[in-house]
Amino acid sequence: MSTFLLVHGAWHSGRCWDRVTPLLESAGHRVLAPSLTGHGDRAHLLSAEVGLETHIADVVALILEQDLTEVVLVGHSYAGLVISSVANDVPDRIAHLVYLDAMVPEHGETAIDVQPVTQGLLDLAARSGDGWRVPPLPELPPPHGLFGITDPADAAWVRGMLSDQSARCFQEPVRLDNPAAKAIPRTHIHCVGATIDGIVRPPVPAVQPNGSPARVRELKTGHDCMVTAPVELSELLCEVGV
Repeated sequence: MSTFLLVHGAWHSGRCWDRVTPLLESAGHRVLAPSLTGHGDRAHLLSAEVGLETHIADVVALILEQDLTEVVLVGHSYAGLVISSVANDVPDRIAHLVYLDAMVPEHGETAIDVQPVTQGLLDLAARSGDGWRVPPLPELPPPHGLFGITDPADAAWVRGMLSDQSARCFQEPVRLDNPAAKAIPRTHIHCVGATIDGIVRPPVPAVQPNGSPARVRELKTGHDCMVTAPVELSELLCEVGV
């Protein structure tokens, strides 16, 4: 069976995978779901110096410390940037990349390049507080809710794990200059529930960088599908991990 390394998106923590982890484990897979620097049990480490490179280093260090190989590396949302650069650094240890409703960058791009609406969040942070703390997105009326979560109990649970994000995470560019990373197969999972104005999902190219046909799957749910559709998500991930 596979080793899944689940990487959370901006503002979240590793706890967001709590409903998915036991389902993957019951299918026989090994699962790691760390919190990145500045989040979850590492929230006290948040500073203006924490950036995308910090989070890339977090994941690479975990892979090397645990001597993980044949990893199915899953990145949600902002973490699409993280897993892309991790694959660039240690391609020999990655079996598959899964972009879960995620940003999919080109070499040298930042989160702002991939999702221009991010600049508005940075502008808002610059006008308030200390300028580098970017607070979580606000909860919106249904059908959008909190990251696509409309159930009050679920929203309260997720709200309790959210923390600010350093602006630097959205400003640092990805490094995708290792040709070996192009050989890694990819799967894109899109959440196709209610979408927020200004959020743009570029079309997935018909051919992967390794030359094989694109693999795109859809979940009819909101952005935080690991909370709202853990069973369906786990089934899709198990297809990848076979």
